[in-house]
This record gives sequence, structure tokens and C-alpha cells, in this order.
Amino acid sequence: MLPSAGVYYFPWEINSSVPEGEALRTFGRLCCYDLARSEAVLIAQHSSAQYQVCVDTKFVEPFQAQLGSRYMVLGEAEHREGEGPVVKARILTCVEGMNVPLLEQAIQEQRKYFSERQEKKLGKSTS
Repeated sequence: MLPSAGVYYFPWEINSSVPEGEALRTFGRLCCYDLARSEAVLIAQHSSAQYQVCVDTKFVEPFQAQLGSRYMVLGEAEHREGEGPVVKARILTCVEGMNVPLLEQAIQEQRKYFSERQEKKLGKSTS
């Protein structure tokens, strides 16, 4: 069975408020990868802050980790004791060369579209 499409989250939005088990997509630069622990860390810059996303890579190994390259991950959120949320990767793809500002704009447009569509559905059901 294929994983669900997953909701796009910006790396700076991934925190303890993301529901456990929710399918999500995010992106960032691979800054470190520990094969022995099956863990990778993606980083992303937003405004003047740098954000980290921890990724469990058990289900996507082996893969050719290219440190410093941009990756996109599709997986489920998992909350671990004493740590921030971890994304259990189902798909981890190198997307080096991707236009990040354009992706961010596309995510915002998609959110706007889904929000407007939901408002229309609610408007029709109350009429």
C-alpha cells in the first residue's frame, strides 16, 4: 500500500503540535547522516534562524547520502521521549537544484486553494 500524499510542512513548522502518525512532507539540506543509528538531519534557513528536522531512515536504506544536498522527505511524524518530533521516512529523495522559493510559494498557493475549497464546501452544506 502506498503512503498517503502527506501534508506539506515547512521545516520551521515541524514541532510537537504535529499529530503523531500524521503523513507529512518537508525538505531541507542534509547536514549529517548516521548509518549505524539510521538517522539523518535536514536543515533549513528561515528568516535569520536555522531549523533542524530529524529523519528516521530505516525504511529507505541503503541510500547514497550526499551531505550538503537538498532532500525532500515523505513520512510520518513520531514523537520520541526527550527529543523533538522525528519524521519516519518512507521516501527520501535528493532534489538538488530545486527552486526553494518557488516551492514555498507553491505550498502557500496549495494551502490557500484547499482553504478556499473547504470554505465553499462548508458554505454549501449550511445553505
